[in-house]
Amino acid sequence: MKICISSKEKSLEGELDPRFGRCAYLIIYDTDSEEFEVIENPNITMAGGAGVQTAQLVISKGVKSVISGNFGPNAFNTLNAAGIEMYTDIQGKVIETINRFKNGKLQKIDVAGPSKKIQK
Repeated sequence: MKICISSKEKSLEGELDPRFGRCAYLIIYDTDSEEFEVIENPNITMAGGAGVQTAQLVISKGVKSVISGNFGPNAFNTLNAAGIEMYTDIQGKVIETINRFKNGKLQKIDVAGPSKKIQK
């Protein structure tokens, strides 16, 4: 299954970016093959609509779940309409977030907005 994690850096050892629409990088990780793709977010400097554009980019990659710290209402609605599950995490390295996801330690969200919890 493909998942997407918002990241501040281009590697699995990079820090999670708590922003979704304006994150620096999107890491598309395949939980079956453990292969990943890094996408520089082209929407980082948009004046408006970054969340929707980033959501559409993620949808085009066949992602089933997205992990970030904050989903704005428009990004949330776009991802939700596509049937993509959203999870929150707000700290640590991307690889740690992937492991928390695989172990069922992340909080699935059903409303837009910032995460209030730190998952261990």
